[in-house]
Amino acid sequence: MERIRLLLLIGYVLVRESLSRQLGLEPDLEIVAACGVPDEGLEVIGRSPVDVVLLDCDAVGDDAVQFISTTRQAGFRGRILVLASERDSASLFRLLQAGASGALLKHSPLDSLPKAIRQVAAGEAWVDLSLLPMLAGRIVDNEDRNLRSMLTKREQEVLDRVLDGLTNKGIALQLGISEGAAKAILREVFRKTGVRTRSQLVRAALTDPM
Repeated sequence: MERIRLLLLIGYVLVRESLSRQLGLEPDLEIVAACGVPDEGLEVIGRSPVDVVLLDCDAVGDDAVQFISTTRQAGFRGRILVLASERDSASLFRLLQAGASGALLKHSPLDSLPKAIRQVAAGEAWVDLSLLPMLAGRIVDNEDRNLRSMLTKREQEVLDRVLDGLTNKGIALQLGISEGAAKAILREVFRKTGVRTRSQLVRAALTDPM
């Protein structure tokens, strides 16, 4: 079994130690290092192979965007999963634009964390469903944006429901169309936006320039 190598950049010692123990029990996860400040995290990335960084907003504060940019400039090609609280929601849009692969709320069920780590490690995006309406609102409010201007009204309706976290079946039920039709429309959205998966579509929509 190929293991996912993790760097935990968590501000609070007790939280850091607790997550290290919990994640260490997962057979496919390996804790490379656990630290509490950005400089230590950058040092680890510079000397050790890391697949996913679990980035606690409390550990980096207002420097989260800068941290992500610095890791990319240093050649880091792994994924970054942001661990955020409700008060961080306003900054999540900028973090996703900077290159984070997803965001998980701290009050999410503990079993969501390994799932999110595996998903971003596989190249997918992860955004808590409770965050999508807030993030999607940044897109829906501006109809002149490049991504949306490429789509027909029906395709935009499908996009909106993807951003709401609906499955193809859920989209079909809401729009009153067949599941096959929903899939066909979504494939056309993929073609026009140049993506291959739903998570890439979410990422493209959330990071489309303001």
